Amino acid sequence: MKKISFLSTALILTIIISACNKNTEKPIEGKVKREVISFTPKVTGRVLALYVEEGQMVRPGDTLAMLDVPEVSAKMAQAKGVVKAASAQNQMANTGATPNQIKQLQAKNNALKEQYDFARKSFERADAMFKDSMMSAQQHDEIYAKLQGAKAQYDASVAELNEAMNGVRTETRAATQGQKEQATGVLQEVEIAYSERYIIATNYMQIETITLHEGELATAGYALFNGYIPTSTYFRFTIPESEIGKYERNQELTIEIPYNKKTVKGKIVTIKQLTRYADITSAYPDYKLEEAIYELKVKPLENEDLSGILMNATAVLQK
Repeated sequence: MKKISFLSTALILTIIISACNKNTEKPIEGKVKREVISFTPKVTGRVLALYVEEGQMVRPGDTLAMLDVPEVSAKMAQAKGVVKAASAQNQMANTGATPNQIKQLQAKNNALKEQYDFARKSFERADAMFKDSMMSAQQHDEIYAKLQGAKAQYDASVAELNEAMNGVRTETRAATQGQKEQATGVLQEVEIAYSERYIIATNYMQIETITLHEGELATAGYALFNGYIPTSTYFRFTIPESEIGKYERNQELTIEIPYNKKTVKGKIVTIKQLTRYADITSAYPDYKLEEAIYELKVKPLENEDLSGILMNATAVLQK
């Protein structure tokens, strides 16, 4: 009798232990995730104004912030001046001199011709006197120098008048056109940089964090706004190597969100191995040190709105 009683007690204990082990089987936990997006300025400037707040939904085209970029403003004024000067030079090269300018050049040419004729006649008289030994060599050289100066001025006037009447050379017109195009390109580059002082949303996004305040310096490439795309909800689970054989790509799963008791149908879209120092989604991982760890990325099957589910909330993979 005692032996039978002992066996009965042992059997009962075995059943209880087995039931306890079965009831304490750990669930596979994961996290609710969304695609992250950031907006960064392309130019460095001080935050002049913020037009959104944390938690706000923004649409493509919404202005998020404006920066103060004084260096670009100065370059804008400089580039406009260069374009204006280059355009004027190009226009002069293409249209040539005006009738009034030609009259002025003709009057200048006539005056210089008279001066040249007078200097030539003076030199002829002085040269004759020099040959008769009636003038010193110094005086002769001075009159000859005046003749050469008058001739140089007259030749330059003739060339200037001919260019005005016949038009500018093709090479000069091409050069001024190139200068104009180069200046216009610089202005367009500055205008693009100037427009970058506005930070514009390119996606639907819920602003999670704003990293700077008004008056602070935002450097180019620094993430000023971070947030999530509301329609990109997915679930992330980490699975040990010993369990990964139960899952495959495109497999449908049922996921429960404990905090709001919501159940979601999903499909595995990717299975990838994680590094040893990767983020483990389970609250109580039971992995062996030698085991590899894999990530399941599960996307919802239905097009239902899951934007109300809290980011990083716990998700449980139902067996």
